[in-house]
Amino acid sequence: MTKNEIKHIQSLADKKIRSQENVFIVEGIKLLAELLTSNFIIQKVYTTDDAWIENNPLIPSELIAEFEMKKISQLKTASPYFAIVTAPIKLDKLPFQERALILDGIQDPGNLGTIIRIADWFGIAHIIASNDTADCYNSKVIQATMGGIFRINIHYVDLLDYLPNVKIPILGALLHGENINKITKITDAQLIIGNESKGIRSAIQPFIQKAITIPQYGKAESLNAAVATGILVAQIFTYPEVH
Repeated sequence: MTKNEIKHIQSLADKKIRSQENVFIVEGIKLLAELLTSNFIIQKVYTTDDAWIENNPLIPSELIAEFEMKKISQLKTASPYFAIVTAPIKLDKLPFQERALILDGIQDPGNLGTIIRIADWFGIAHIIASNDTADCYNSKVIQATMGGIFRINIHYVDLLDYLPNVKIPILGALLHGENINKITKITDAQLIIGNESKGIRSAIQPFIQKAITIPQYGKAESLNAAVATGILVAQIFTYPEVH
C-alpha cells in the first residue's frame, strides 16, 4: 500500500469524508460474512489472509501486511479483514404506516448499534433517526450491530417533519407513562426512544399518543437506552408464533 492510500483510508474514520465518498468500513470475519450475504456493494477488501484472496476471486481484494492493517484499522485490535463498502441510497419512501423505532438524539455509538441489533432480532425493518442521532456508519456502531446494519433500513430525518405524517399509533418511552405490564400488546405502532440523558425532547412529546414506561422495582437511577429499548420492544408488540 502507498502512503497516500493508507492516509486516504485512515481519513474514512471521519464522518464527513465517508459521507462525501458514500462509503463505510466493515471489519472482522463475522461482519464480513454477514456482508457477503447482503445486497451491499463491496468496493474492496484488504486482508492479511492469502486464503481469502484465493477463495473469493470475484471480490476486489488486496493482500496487505499486518503492519499496514494496523495502520488502517479502526479497531483496537486489528482484524485480518477490512472492507470498504458503498453506503445504500437513501430511500425516498418513508415508513409512515409500518412498525418502526424512532430515535430522538441517541448519542452513544454502542447504544445505537445495539438498538439496530434489537430491531434486527425482533424483525423491525425500519429505524427513524433524528439528524442529531449518532452516525450509523460509525465503526463502533457497525461492530455493535453484529450484522444488523445490513438488514435494517435507517432513515435520518427531521422528526418534526416526519411525525405529523405517521398513520399508525405513536408511543413514547417516558418516566411517567403507563406501565408496560398493563397495556394491551399492539400490532403496529412506532416507538420513540429519547436521548440517553435528556429523554424525548419537549417539541416531540405532543406527537406521542400513548406514553409508556418500564416499572422500577429496585433503586437504579436509570436504564441504559438500548436495554430499555429491548424490554419495550419485547413487551409491547405482538409477534407471529415461532416454533
